[in-house]
Amino acid sequence: MSQETPYVKFLELYEAALEAEQRGVEAIAISSFDNTAQEVESRFVNLKYIQGNQWIFFSNYLSPKALNFESHPQISALFHWGSSNTQIRIKANIKKSPIEFSDKHFQGRSMEKNALAISSQQSALTNSYQDVKNNFSSTLEEMTDSTNRPEYWGGFSFKPYYFEFWQGHQNRLNQRHVFNQSNGAWVESFLQP
Repeated sequence: MSQETPYVKFLELYEAALEAEQRGVEAIAISSFDNTAQEVESRFVNLKYIQGNQWIFFSNYLSPKALNFESHPQISALFHWGSSNTQIRIKANIKKSPIEFSDKHFQGRSMEKNALAISSQQSALTNSYQDVKNNFSSTLEEMTDSTNRPEYWGGFSFKPYYFEFWQGHQNRLNQRHVFNQSNGAWVESFLQP
């Protein structure tokens, strides 16, 4: 077995996907569990940062997924990069990012993106798309450079404890390379295709 970490492996595959001109390389499917409905839900988000062992994206804290995270703080995540025939499965524990981190990220974004974060009641029913656009426009008009991040929007940080790196090969002789955290150390293994 090699002594590489899953983070080294991830970086190698990420750079290969960039070289293969993968569009949306930062798109990651996040699956959460809805305790009330007893259902698994999935959606794509944009991964913004990897800092140490924390992987971070941003969302509305009142959205269905955020409520799922509160009641069941474990997720499954998936990258798929067709350009390099790669998928990466992750299992992780998730929590809100520190307030200061979310504030800093919000201040570095465009006014338009922040207007949407403020104006959108993510996943709530609406009468029409025109209402969404009108709400966005009026929020944007009221904003200034000193507009603060709303308390209901910010980062989520997840800490992976399982990685599976799947790489497709000819004749479906696919490689499945696994890293599983056990007692603070990464245990490496391979799975049958």
